[in-house]
Amino acid sequence: MAIAVIETESTAVRALIDRIDDEFVTACQLLQSATGRIVVLGMGKSGHIGGKIAATLASTGSPAFFVHPGEASHGDLGMITPGDVVLALSNSGETDEILMLVPTIKRLGVPLIGICGRRSSTLATECDVYLDVSVAEEACPFNLAPTASTTAALVMGDALAISLLEQKGFTEEDFSRTHPAGRLGRRLLLHVSDVMATGKDIPRAPATADFSAVLLEMTQKGLGMTAIVDSSEMLLGVFTDGDLRRVFETGIDLHQARITELMTSDSITSRENILAAEAVHLMEENNINALLVVDEQQKLIGALNMHTLLRAGVV
Repeated sequence: MAIAVIETESTAVRALIDRIDDEFVTACQLLQSATGRIVVLGMGKSGHIGGKIAATLASTGSPAFFVHPGEASHGDLGMITPGDVVLALSNSGETDEILMLVPTIKRLGVPLIGICGRRSSTLATECDVYLDVSVAEEACPFNLAPTASTTAALVMGDALAISLLEQKGFTEEDFSRTHPAGRLGRRLLLHVSDVMATGKDIPRAPATADFSAVLLEMTQKGLGMTAIVDSSEMLLGVFTDGDLRRVFETGIDLHQARITELMTSDSITSRENILAAEAVHLMEENNINALLVVDEQQKLIGALNMHTLLRAGVV
């Protein structure tokens, strides 16, 4: 039965390919040229699908919201204003709550796009653009429960939303602004300045510090490195846990050596205004796990490591 359901719904979706025609193009043009918002209507299962379509439109650059047709006739109709476009879903095309709103929608001069399963229905006849989502059969064994028909309507809505996304030149950066809490949002919105350690949390030591002081600073700050700076906080170099391993391998007398002889003077650094995702790439490219952040004068202003970026959800 499960396989039969999937096959029935797959057939219903595949049939939509031949229905991407001039009517679909006109629907896209109406939606794109709307000076207001896209208002989605639907009752019952079509209402659930309509809510998802509205959410997809809104998150891909086409301002949209869902209005319950039953509530619309009791005051929520005021949410539809000139400049909007209405997208109405009804498999039968005879949903009373939607048909009751059609005269008012027409008086407002608002274009009406019907996503409907019957071309001869009242909604299909009254709407400005008709998108055919009819199905040969439902996946329900009684051919009653909305299954294939709701899937077809959902896919048609997605086709509209993504076509508009492409038409408007909607980018990953635009998407991230509507999804700031998601992984993509963090990758495209977070800058190094948003996640780096600053002030007293930066592991740092003067060039005159002895080895034990540098090692203690590295341990206490937990970033796997200590920046070596002059009296003006200008970066001279960095001493990392990798440098520590190399020191022990060479057998250098740590009581006699100066930290400026042990540090890496040509350290890889970052600017605070680059994306945190770029910092990840910089570390991967140079096979390092931590970065110091400097300003244009090479003054130390921050520090971060791969664990910092992992906690921030960038990695």
